[in-house]
Amino acid sequence: MSDTAIPSTEPPDTARSGSRPPASAWISWIALALMTTSSVASLRPSPTMAVYGLACVFLYVVPAIVFLLPTSLVSAELASGWSGGVYNWVSLGLSKPLGFLAVWCQFAMTIFYYPSLLGYVASTLAYVIDPDLASNGVWTAAVIMVCYWAGVYISSRGTQGVAGLASGGLIIGTLVPGVLLVVLGVVFLGQGNASAAPMDTDHLLPAWAGIASLVLIVNNFLSYSGMEMNAVHVSSLRKPAKEFPKAMFLAMALVLLIFILPALAISWVVPAEQLSLTAGVMQAFDAVFAQFGWQWLTPVIGIMLVIASLGGMLTWLAGPSKGLLLISRQEGYLPPFLQRVNKRGVQQNILVTQGIVTTVIALLYAFIPNVSSTYWIFSVITTQVYLIMYLLMFVAAIQLRRKFPDHPRGYRAPMLVGLCGVGFAASLAALLIGFVPPSQFGGGNAGMYFVIVAAGALGLGLLVPFLFYRLRKPSWRQPDPSAPVEGSAS
Repeated sequence: MSDTAIPSTEPPDTARSGSRPPASAWISWIALALMTTSSVASLRPSPTMAVYGLACVFLYVVPAIVFLLPTSLVSAELASGWSGGVYNWVSLGLSKPLGFLAVWCQFAMTIFYYPSLLGYVASTLAYVIDPDLASNGVWTAAVIMVCYWAGVYISSRGTQGVAGLASGGLIIGTLVPGVLLVVLGVVFLGQGNASAAPMDTDHLLPAWAGIASLVLIVNNFLSYSGMEMNAVHVSSLRKPAKEFPKAMFLAMALVLLIFILPALAISWVVPAEQLSLTAGVMQAFDAVFAQFGWQWLTPVIGIMLVIASLGGMLTWLAGPSKGLLLISRQEGYLPPFLQRVNKRGVQQNILVTQGIVTTVIALLYAFIPNVSSTYWIFSVITTQVYLIMYLLMFVAAIQLRRKFPDHPRGYRAPMLVGLCGVGFAASLAALLIGFVPPSQFGGGNAGMYFVIVAAGALGLGLLVPFLFYRLRKPSWRQPDPSAPVEGSAS
């Protein structure tokens, strides 16, 4: 994009983004539903919701309706009408500075996402070596640092085939263990064992003990995030207006099943007071296998879960930073040091800088006694930062419909203003609720919790990009399309 202000008429470079692909590139709506499911569904949040027992159904369905559905349909219209992702959508709809803020938040959330993801990996891996390590902060910090820096090394070498590893990881580390967990959970109940969590209608809703009792729902917004990335495939459908909603409703149903059933299975076997938010999946497998004398399978499942998580980390490690790098080179948002790439065109300096911050965050695991509390705080910060991007996206969608009503779109979301209103309100509510410590925080200092979350979410999500924007210099712009970064950001 150029340095000039966004004109009042449709920019010519965005008018072609709604073009239709050749017939050979069409995909079925079922295929799109499965692609969406594979990118969203995971067993990782299951222990978080298992502490609510049967009420986890309510806590998963509500954010699916007020966040997943609006995000899916709105981002589909944006992706089918304008290329360039969230930066271009927000820049055209609102302003370039806000476009930078949106793409920054999309990148910055990974700074806290990787420590929380690798914290889960550390606890899972502990069950393969020594279950007592699952609550050891030093062990968790060491695993986070080793895995992250190994990922940086692999990414900096431009290794190919990582996406295939992640795809295989979905089957190996999500679908197979998830189905096994649910089946064995049903058998466990079928043998006459009592469920650890009540399964009667009196427990369909979470017990109300003030606003803190519902804070865990915030984490589900992150579980459903990323739909704006899948929406780019809307133009590959034969009949987008009819097929995309069908694909999204099927995907939502599949995602809910993958999220809800394993969470219920865990709640059947592991009492809520014994659940670790990071190691709960392994706790459930270990407890279920013990009923059948199959505990030798616990390390095998642990390795499968670790493979899935590490494959996903490698796939996403360089992705968001590539988009940030390309935009920053064009507009001069980051200093030259962070814009440099290695001989393979990989943004190594951004990855290393991010790694230094990740290392500092990892060390907090070693000094905060309760690993579950640390994991939860980082998960909330991740969600808070990402929600800022969604707030901007919903407002930009309304503005783009208002500014360019006749711009060609492969898909037009029904009741766009209403969808954006619901999505915006839900995102804002989740962002605000995230500052309240959950009832499962273990009686920790509420003031310290607020300070940590506020510093992480507002400092990283708003203050840092503001400083980059205010301190930028004309010499930071490197818009030459022949620069090495162009190939790496494609």
